[in-house]
Amino acid sequence: MIDSTFAYPTKYQTADVPGTGGVIKQRPEDFLVEEIPLYNPCGEGEHIYLFVQKRGLSTFEMLHILATHFGVQRRDIGFAGLKDKHAITRQVVSIHAPGRKPEDFPSLRDDRIEILWTDLHANKLRRGHLAANRFSIRIRDVKPTDVLRAAKSLAILEKTGIANRIGEQRFGLLNNTHVIGRLMIESKHEEAIRELLGPGAHRPDVNALARAAFAQGDYARALDLFPRPAHAERQALRLLAQGKGVKRAFFGIDYQMLGFYISAFQSAVFNAVVDKRVIDGTLDRLLPGDVAMKHENHACFSADDAVVNDPGTADRLAKFEISPSGPMWGGGMKRAQGAIDEAELAALHSAGVTLEQVQTFSDRSRNLIQGERRPLRVPVIAPEYEGGLDEHGPYIRCAFELPKGSFATTVMREIMKPQTDTPVESHDEDQE
Repeated sequence: MIDSTFAYPTKYQTADVPGTGGVIKQRPEDFLVEEIPLYNPCGEGEHIYLFVQKRGLSTFEMLHILATHFGVQRRDIGFAGLKDKHAITRQVVSIHAPGRKPEDFPSLRDDRIEILWTDLHANKLRRGHLAANRFSIRIRDVKPTDVLRAAKSLAILEKTGIANRIGEQRFGLLNNTHVIGRLMIESKHEEAIRELLGPGAHRPDVNALARAAFAQGDYARALDLFPRPAHAERQALRLLAQGKGVKRAFFGIDYQMLGFYISAFQSAVFNAVVDKRVIDGTLDRLLPGDVAMKHENHACFSADDAVVNDPGTADRLAKFEISPSGPMWGGGMKRAQGAIDEAELAALHSAGVTLEQVQTFSDRSRNLIQGERRPLRVPVIAPEYEGGLDEHGPYIRCAFELPKGSFATTVMREIMKPQTDTPVESHDEDQE
């Protein structure tokens, strides 16, 4: 099985540059994210578009608040991507409200959410419909003069790109969302429920009383003890307390969260593939059998010997026109060839799942699992850095843009270089 190290890199790309140390996310103001939309709303249609600034909320918590305010189901709300909880983030959200306009609704009264603008559009906002994200992040508990270390690391990453790992947030505070996803694929729903609701081996202190009550079979008490933001846990427990079966209770969880568990499993396997390429020093090279990806449109093509040996290929790699890709396993995914395919299959098998199980799950649950390729590296665009002092003490600020779906914590980890199995955040609360 893939162990906990899948959430963290086993080797740094900038290993020769000393890290700054420190922590991020001591307070939401230290971590700013702004979504760069893929398109602007057209001004008419059944969907209300909102540009939302949230503070201290996960995307799923924000969606719950918006669904309640607008009187719609969660499925009527569209969003382009998940945003960090312990941060100040700005993102576009769509609300399906036929025949109604933004002014038909009262003002939203929640100190954690601010609506920056509203508009109308004909279509629902879909996952992935964003161009990029711009980050501005302050590292605390550091010496501002160590900004020179950050500058050196960023210079390397601007040239080579950053390994496109899925960040530790995807695996949850208990470091087990990928395990729940694996158990779903294996149709082991009872074990998945225990993994979701039972005592956590990684963090036994988290919701300890609620999880102990579940383990004792007292579902009603566990429901009372779980905090309200734990929507998935409470949804499952509510059905268990009503005497529903385990499978019914598990699939009573919000569909988006079920998809999140599957994505976490896919992410764990992908990270294992990325790690091997970093260790081998082939992250920014094409190897025979690779599936190359165009950064402009994510179109994929096979890299045979002719492509690998073409003098123009190295130039295209250097310009970030193309990169090797890795698997987000699912039905219909384009397979690599030869030794590359064998290595990707080995990562899947190491996670405890066979290709046949993935295919069977894909056939019966197409909406929950989408097979696709993901670039093994992405560009770090327009990096900035500064050292300074404010009312909260010394800091190093790093700013940069990343393509959609990439994680700023992977960049910050290269700059800070904590111990490989240590989160870079300073808090103990749940993440997206």
